[in-house]
Amino acid sequence: MTGFTGFPLAGPDFYEDLEADNSKSFWTAHKSVYDEAVKAPMLALCAELEADFGPAKLFRPYRDVRFSADKSPYKNHQGAVVATGAGAGWYVQIGAPGLFVAGGLYAPGPAQLARLRDTIADDVRGPELENILAAATKAGFTLGGEQLKTRPKGYDADHPRIELLRHKAIVLSKEFGTPAWLPTPKAAKEIRAAWEQLRPAVDWLSAVAGA
Repeated sequence: MTGFTGFPLAGPDFYEDLEADNSKSFWTAHKSVYDEAVKAPMLALCAELEADFGPAKLFRPYRDVRFSADKSPYKNHQGAVVATGAGAGWYVQIGAPGLFVAGGLYAPGPAQLARLRDTIADDVRGPELENILAAATKAGFTLGGEQLKTRPKGYDADHPRIELLRHKAIVLSKEFGTPAWLPTPKAAKEIRAAWEQLRPAVDWLSAVAGA
């Protein structure tokens, strides 16, 4: 495998076409584009970032359609995750809209979620997370993650951090689109910088709920 040289724009173009024709015949006819413009650069990127963040796992390009009404066989993006604990870590994705990066705690189990909420409710640790998330959103990241519509059981509706307590997951993300540097080696520098900005949140969430 050669070093990372960027994400060719043929990758987002491939996914735009796949969204229009998500079929085995299209995939078979264009698999070489996926291999060369999506999978190979993603593997090279992960190898380049491994020393700073840890080993990454590439997700399979195939959808699990067993319990879905949508029987489209292929995902409309390629993602990779560096896990720092169960459900916690950094994420990078390429798809039709371009580059997407994220980090945080996604879909924690019941015990993890209980630890997370207990720590958010703590008057020392809770404000720590508030400050970390505020710094990340100021830097251009979007705070997301599934939320309850009402207060979680056992917490007062007027708790000072009730909005955070409603979260069932905490994810910070940023859409980069297809900037001029995407098909160049500079893309690794930009992704590394984004992940470093997310490190305080990933570290905090991993320590509290990622085990």
